[in-house]
This record gives sequence, C-alpha cells and structure tokens, in this order.
Amino acid sequence: MSETIFHKIIKHEIPADIVFEDEHLIAFRDIAPQAPVHVLFVPKTDVATLNDLQPDQSAIVGRLAVAAADYAKREGFAEDGYRIVMNCNGHGGQTVFQIHLHLLAGAPLGRFGTSR
Repeated sequence: MSETIFHKIIKHEIPADIVFEDEHLIAFRDIAPQAPVHVLFVPKTDVATLNDLQPDQSAIVGRLAVAAADYAKREGFAEDGYRIVMNCNGHGGQTVFQIHLHLLAGAPLGRFGTSR
C-alpha cells in the first residue's frame, strides 16, 4: 500500500488539528469541512478501502465508531445528533486510500434520498 497523507499525520510528519489519539487510531479535523464539525477518525492499521478489510479486522470499524460517539458526547453534540460516513473507492467518494470515518455535526444535516 502506498503512503497517504493520513500515514504522514499518523507518524506526526505533517501537522494536523488532532482531537484524539490512542494506540489504535487518530482523529483530526478535516481541512475542508463539510459541516461545522467535521472530524476524521483513522485507524493506525493499513487498510486501503472497506473492500480490503478482512473479517479478523472488523474491530477496526467498531473502534472508529465508538471513538466518534465518545467524541460527540465529550464535545456536547451527541444528543442533538451527528452523522458518521465511510466512503469506499472513487464512486463512493473516497479520495484518500486509507479507511477512515467522517463525523459530521454542528448543524442540521440534509437527508439522502427520499425514503426513510
């Protein structure tokens, strides 16, 4: 897997507005936010896309989701609501090929599609 900008952030080789880090993941504010709160949660394990995630790596996605929920609670917007998104490959909107979770919040977010 080729090195991405996220790998450089994980190694602290380039600056980022880091809001959380532990031995498994790092979270930082998106440089081109799509909502008032836009934080990326990135595992420190190399996995390019969700398609590449192996069954024995499923805990990675769980850690990302739990960290995002904990952040929302800590920052005080969990009760108002938030969205988490994971994109996969080009047509899915993925531009950096290291899996990551977007947490979006801080204002009412539009709905996708027309069904509930």
